[in-house]
Formats: sequence, structure tokens, C-alpha cells
Amino acid sequence: MIQYKITPIIIFALLLSKFSFAQEMLIKTEAVEIALENNYNIKIARNSVELASNNASILNSGYLPSVQGNAAINYSSGSSRAEFQDGSVRETDAAKSTAYSSSLGLNYTLFDGLGRKYNFARQKEFYSISELQMRQVIELNILDIFRAYYDVARLTTNELNQNETLAISRRRLDRARYGYDYGQNTQLDVLNAEVDYNNDSITYLTIILELENAKRDLNVLLGRDVNISFSVDTAIVYEKDITLDLLMEEAMENNVGILLIQGNVRTAEYDININRSGMIPRLDANAQYVWNQRNNDATNIFANNRNYGPQAGVSLSWNIFDGGLTKTRVQNAKITRDNELIALEQNGQILERNVNNAWAFYQNALFVLEAERKNLETNKNNFDRSVEQYQLGQINSITFRAAQLNFLNANLNFNQAKYDAKIAELALLQLSGYLMYANF
Repeated sequence: MIQYKITPIIIFALLLSKFSFAQEMLIKTEAVEIALENNYNIKIARNSVELASNNASILNSGYLPSVQGNAAINYSSGSSRAEFQDGSVRETDAAKSTAYSSSLGLNYTLFDGLGRKYNFARQKEFYSISELQMRQVIELNILDIFRAYYDVARLTTNELNQNETLAISRRRLDRARYGYDYGQNTQLDVLNAEVDYNNDSITYLTIILELENAKRDLNVLLGRDVNISFSVDTAIVYEKDITLDLLMEEAMENNVGILLIQGNVRTAEYDININRSGMIPRLDANAQYVWNQRNNDATNIFANNRNYGPQAGVSLSWNIFDGGLTKTRVQNAKITRDNELIALEQNGQILERNVNNAWAFYQNALFVLEAERKNLETNKNNFDRSVEQYQLGQINSITFRAAQLNFLNANLNFNQAKYDAKIAELALLQLSGYLMYANF
């Protein structure tokens, strides 16, 4: 009689299978919330927005006056000799004198050729651009996160399908062993069934290991401990009522890449005006309150001097000609603006192409999904009939195994097509600027 045994790899696969059930569910909205809070790229982008916000503050605008306070004290000691007009001389050793001074001054630019105005507007535009850049980082990382999330979902479903296949192979192996014990099967039937069962076990273990690796990949993207164990929602909801015309219209208005270039165009316009301001006169005002006192040495006819009081003034400056530097800067700023306009037109054309390509890819993915769905139904019906015929002894184990593998492959292909279609949909929505409102 044949001695039967279960290999260690099969036992390990079964243990991993049992371990995988007791895990916390990571729902899709929770994954987005965790990523927005912990993802490293998003954190860096958020800090960049904060920097831009500081730069766009009124404190960095030049609209506020500057106030300076000064104070000083001087002390001197030395020999002093003074000769007067009448010929008399006054001389002293170790003559000491002290001087004190202090002032509080205010400076303010009344007019600088509107350069301050456009520079402040430029800083605000940089802040808006930084917000768009953060949105771009968020969108790309959310897209990566859901690629990883759906990879975990795909492998989770594959694991369930492979587990069912393993159970079928186990029943077939038991049937072959019983048949051999009662003289209905040959030893070759048992060996074939055992080989198939072992191969299915190895495949099952491989899927589990891939699943654990995929979970760690997702944890990295979420910015959390890579060893956190979880399960995912394998259900998929596709968007309804989306058309190419609607997506194209949304993309031209809301695509983050286009919005960023539009921001660069506005920034270039501000640069032109900022450089033009160098051709216009500048008017500054200043005011201060001063207090000075000097205690003189014995040779001075005055024991001390003191003056104090307010002072104020305005100054006008005009850079009439600076060798053409300002004119050159204005011309270069205009060229930069023109380049941004060209880039805007070019990227609009590229975006139109990308949306059309993504739409065609999405439609093809939906077609493949429906084809795989029908193929799965056909293979399921074929497998169900094969099970009945195998139990009745009308087909051999080789034919049964072929039907089993066809059904498994149909399941895997349908599963792949299901998630491929969703990822294609999300990529399309990202181009249209609608990703953050999508049905994940």
C-alpha cells in the first residue's frame, strides 16, 4: 500500500491561510485618509505650501515700514592742549570726555513704480502654484496607492480562488487514494493527483507570499509601519455616465498640469511688470527722533552739548539710464512669458492626446473585462459538467485537470481584468482633474 504524507510546504501554506483571516479591514476611504496624513511625499509638499504661504504674507510684501533703533556711548581719556586766538594756552592731562547718542527711525517706501505691488501678487501666485503642486503630488500618490491597494485586492481574490482549487485537488487526491485502496485506480492515478495537489500548494504559498509583499508595499505608500497586517475591500464600483466629451472638457479646465502652466504664465506677466518698475521714479520717506549728548573735557569752553528732537524727510530717486540693464530684463521676461504660452499650447495638445489614449485604453479594458466575464461563465459551466462526469467515471483525471486549470485561469484572468479596468478608470479621472472625487 502507498504511504501518504503531506509535505511541510503544504502545512506552511495552510497555516498562512489560517493566519490571513484574522486581520483588520482597511477600507478605501481610510487608506486615503492615512495617506493624506502620513505619506512622505505629501508631507514634503505640504511643507512647501507652508513656505510659499510665509512668502506670500504681508510681512514679506514690502508694504510695511521698517523701524530701526540705535544707541551708542563713547568714552575718551588722554592729554589735551588747546591754544586760543589771544595766545593763551590751556593744557590738561587725563582729559576725559563722554558722548551718548540714540535714535528711533522709521523708513517707508511711498512709491516704487508698482514693483512692490506686482512682487506681492507674484508671491501670491507662487503660493497658488505650490497648492497645485501639492495637489499634483497627492493625485499621483493616491493613484499609486490604489494601484497597490487593488494589487492587494487582486492577490486576495487569487488566494481565495487558489484555495478553492487546492481543496478540489485535495478531494481528487483523496478519491484517487480510496480508488487505489479498493482496486479501482492505478498507482499512476494517485501519483498524478498528488503531483497536481503539491503544485497547487506551491502556487498557493507563492500567492500568499506575494500578497504579504504587496501589503508591505502599500504600507510604505501609506507612510506607516510596513509590518501592519490588514485585509482590503475587494469590491469594485465603476463610475457611471462618463463620456469622452465631458472628460475632455473637465481636463482642459481642471487638469493640474495645465493649471500649473497657467500659473507660470501669470508669474511671467508679473515679472515683466516688476522689471518695468525699475524705469519709474521711486519716492521714500523717513522720520526719526534723535537724542545726543556730549560731556566735554576741561579744555572745551562748553561743559556739555545736547541736542534732541524729531527729524523727517522724503527722497526721490530715478534711475534715468542704467546702461540698458532694465530694458534687457524686461525683454527677457517677455520671452519667458512667450515660452510659457507656447508650453501651455503644447501641453494642451499633449493633454488632449493623453485623454484620448486613456479613454481608448479604458474602453478596451472594459471590453476585455466583459470578454473575460463571459469566458469565466463558459469555463465554470464546463468545469461543473466535468465534475459531474468525473464523479461518474465518464472522464479521466487528465481531462478533469484540464477543465480545472481552465476554470482557474479564467478566474485569474477575470480578476486581473476587473482591477485593470478600475486602474485605467482612475488614471483617466486623474487626467481630467476629477480623481479626488472619484468612486474608489
